[in-house]
Amino acid sequence: MKQEYFTLKDILRKMREQDAESRALIERAWEFGQKVHAGQTRLSGEPYFESHLATTAYYLADIGMDAASIAAGLLHDTLEDTQTTPEELEKELNAEVRFIVEGVTKLGKLKYRGLERHVESMRKLLVATAEDIRVIIVKMYDRLHNMETNNFHEPERQQRKALETMEVYVPIAERLGMGKIKSDLEDLCFKTLEPETYKETEKILIQKRSELEDRLEEEVKDLKKGLGENGIRAFRTETRVKGVYSFAKKLERKNGEIALVYDLFALRIIVKNIEDCYRILGVIHSVWRPIPGRIKDYIAFPKPNGYRSLHTSVLTRHGITVEAQIRTEEMHQESQYGIASHFGYKTANSTSAVVPIEWVRRFFPNLIKTGVTKTGEAPRWMKDLTEAQRDLPGFKTLDQAFKEDFFAKRMFVFTPKGDVIDLPVGATAVDFAYAIHSSIGHKMSGVKINGRMASFETPLENGNFVEILTKKQGTPNKKWIQHAKTANAKRHIRNAHRETKKSK
Repeated sequence: MKQEYFTLKDILRKMREQDAESRALIERAWEFGQKVHAGQTRLSGEPYFESHLATTAYYLADIGMDAASIAAGLLHDTLEDTQTTPEELEKELNAEVRFIVEGVTKLGKLKYRGLERHVESMRKLLVATAEDIRVIIVKMYDRLHNMETNNFHEPERQQRKALETMEVYVPIAERLGMGKIKSDLEDLCFKTLEPETYKETEKILIQKRSELEDRLEEEVKDLKKGLGENGIRAFRTETRVKGVYSFAKKLERKNGEIALVYDLFALRIIVKNIEDCYRILGVIHSVWRPIPGRIKDYIAFPKPNGYRSLHTSVLTRHGITVEAQIRTEEMHQESQYGIASHFGYKTANSTSAVVPIEWVRRFFPNLIKTGVTKTGEAPRWMKDLTEAQRDLPGFKTLDQAFKEDFFAKRMFVFTPKGDVIDLPVGATAVDFAYAIHSSIGHKMSGVKINGRMASFETPLENGNFVEILTKKQGTPNKKWIQHAKTANAKRHIRNAHRETKKSK
């Protein structure tokens, strides 16, 4: 049977940019790629260009990436695997495509070799991201297809590739809000790293889906009827079964109790505006029985990676536990593709698909070039980690900073005025004070958590209201560094004491 591959027509059909210039760029990239990769094959014996490069480009077109990214997807291995020079690539395509391809080529040279190389890989990944977010997006989808075809490698290579993907690429995908590719990569890695556990978990999922799918379909009909009776007709629904890896981890946390996994099945209700999100929440609770304590408003309080949605877990008429996720179309695209969604998704109030890459670029301020258009603020966690990196040159310390700030689970804590401060779980009042401003941290004299006096070392919890008391003339106590969890707070305390020593 002849193997089917994605064609030029498939890619052009998927593209969101349908102007003549964009289409011509893809056509040139296709023609050039076919020529320079002619005769090359993968380990599977398949033609390299048609099997891997065309697939990567199709994935990028499918999520709405711009023409330059798709062209780079077609040519991302050209500099490494052919005699083509960067200058030739620019001449055939343009400077933009060359820049992305060069960035992806640099990332391709990173090899996972334990702790120090892991940290260095993370640093280089983020440097490339700071230069142009499209580099990491192209690399992500290159890695996705490589993991999908990982079985053609020797077992040791399969394991190494899966480990590298799980420890480097998955965290990046999570922090960039790229939920779909994160889940896909997790499952592919899990299948390689723990094949027996993967099979057992997948078997449970298939069994539960088989048992409940038809009944769930009937339940959705009931909900649609209820929405119609309440005058809500502009919506669409889709169901999602939890990923194998995610389900395995949740089962582990729940000691194997499937009944306690409330989000095994998710029903997504996608609407036109935010007002309808809250209206639908009310209807859902009138049709089905809400499970106490399971309502999460990520619209009012988005996750640190930008995820927005209303969540509620309910018990249906037939006793099925379902997590309803209510969101607008824009929120849905963001939840699936994260920052990549901004390249192609346009809201009713938007006339351009400008990508908010400024917050990524600011991770490494020394890389910012003149003439950059600011399109968004950097998340505090990125800015703080960047600053910390300047003072923490050693691999061991930098790795600790990554673990504490970059990979850590996040929580939301509030100022007395209701401003949200994003901190890693386990952070203390010291971290909170320095997250607001270094001067607040330096002058801190006391702290109130939810209106009550508390010690500086008290670990904060998600949703706490925290008030920092200050005095006019204050300097940080050196002991505070023992209570600080974030690299940002530690850096400011160290710097303050360094300055104090200099002035004596």
